[in-house]
Amino acid sequence: MRVDWTIYLTFLGAGLILLLPRDSKNLIRWVALLTGVAALLVGLKNYFDYNAWVNAELAAHNGMLTDGFKQIVNVTWIPALNVNYHLAVDGINFPLIILNGFVCVTGILFSWNIENRVKEFFAFFLTLIAGVYGVFMSMDLFLLFVFYELAIIPKYFVIAIWGSTRKEYGAMKLVLYSFVGSAAVFIGILAVYFSAGGQTFDILELAKHPLAPEVQIWVFPLIFVGFAVLAGMWPFHTWAPTGHVAAPTAASMLLAGVVMKLGSYGCFRAAMLLFPQGLEHWKWWIAVLAVIGIVYGAGVALVQKDFKFIIGYSSVSHMGFVLLGLATLNVMGMSGAILQMFSHGIVASLLFAVVGRMVYDRTHTRQLDELGGLAKVIPFACVTFVIGGVASMGMPGFSGFVAEYQILAGAFQMHPLLALVAGLSIPITVAYILNANNKVFMERDEPAGGHGHGHSDESSSHPPLPPITLPERVAAIILMALLVIVGLYPSIMLNMIKANVELFLRGGR
Repeated sequence: MRVDWTIYLTFLGAGLILLLPRDSKNLIRWVALLTGVAALLVGLKNYFDYNAWVNAELAAHNGMLTDGFKQIVNVTWIPALNVNYHLAVDGINFPLIILNGFVCVTGILFSWNIENRVKEFFAFFLTLIAGVYGVFMSMDLFLLFVFYELAIIPKYFVIAIWGSTRKEYGAMKLVLYSFVGSAAVFIGILAVYFSAGGQTFDILELAKHPLAPEVQIWVFPLIFVGFAVLAGMWPFHTWAPTGHVAAPTAASMLLAGVVMKLGSYGCFRAAMLLFPQGLEHWKWWIAVLAVIGIVYGAGVALVQKDFKFIIGYSSVSHMGFVLLGLATLNVMGMSGAILQMFSHGIVASLLFAVVGRMVYDRTHTRQLDELGGLAKVIPFACVTFVIGGVASMGMPGFSGFVAEYQILAGAFQMHPLLALVAGLSIPITVAYILNANNKVFMERDEPAGGHGHGHSDESSSHPPLPPITLPERVAAIILMALLVIVGLYPSIMLNMIKANVELFLRGGR
């Protein structure tokens, strides 16, 4: 079964859920889960086939990849506009396809407790997932834009209906920022189409015939920044923490795990690939804004009092690493950026699951000063947060270390000062992760006027909470295992990523 069946199976699952009786909640949950698992298995089978093909190509061509794309389907869709239904995969988008599959399955497991409008929730959820699969595989600009919008629209309803903490405001802010970015992207796409003679929207064809430098210089920032808004690029990042906090757990996982990756992937596939001279002209601006975002996001996370806002601003910081890596235009930095997309997607999904599902749904508060001592009553949540936290810090042995090391090394090659300033975020990250862990899971301080050694059983104990459920444990273990597997065996992804990045930098299309 081809990898594009990830799209069709997910759409079919959403359609089937709409046909089921509203009160068959367990059946709806199982249909959603089986749909997500089926799509993930299809993606994994094709992923390992592609990985084996890349390794064979590298061995046959002395370590050089001649053509990184595996074509899936390319047929005429809208003849009047020269739009094709063109899907293809390479070492850049395949790790993200797999990321989407894992976030889908674990997001469904973490949403097992939802009781309100279950049918609509999982239908929206699977529609969004299908749109994300489509974006990652699209090799036609018009088709990519259609899937991109299809992935954004369900987010509004998921946040506005099932969210919390000013959910309507958070949902509307996300959509407004997304559509402003989309408008810039669409203008850029039309400029590309007409500047190229109005013959095709095909990305791979357009890449073979770059536009005039003067056109590239003004069209590139339109498309790059338009997509970078969704990637949380400073100073267009403010929708992200607000949206994360307002969203229900699964939606936070999707938003940080894969939707922000749509933005960074669009920056690469639709802007960097098509406008090499525009990229060269603007790369320093991208790098500087990325570094500001890295340090700013970490610094703001450090002073937050809301547990979910900490992880929200952490996502802004870590997505800054992705944009910095892309801007380096060297193999080390760009390979790290692609791996960071996968790594951060898993880390953010895990941390938002701890904050939203394991802690907030049980304690009904996210304020650090109102929490404490949870390690005694929900120890699995504490262990999960620690593992996600050390991965977020860039601890060796986890995927985040491999990705961030490469990005910083690539930034150092570009200019040592970029790496130095970006590296300042690492001790800040350690500080806010340890601070959050201490305040949420460790013993609470004794109130003023108390006795003893600064804490007591009465003040630090927490009333009994519902235990961590089996679906939550399974989902968390899957995500933690991925962080360790990729951290200890990064070549499972890095070989294909590095080969395709080298092809891009050689001017291969």
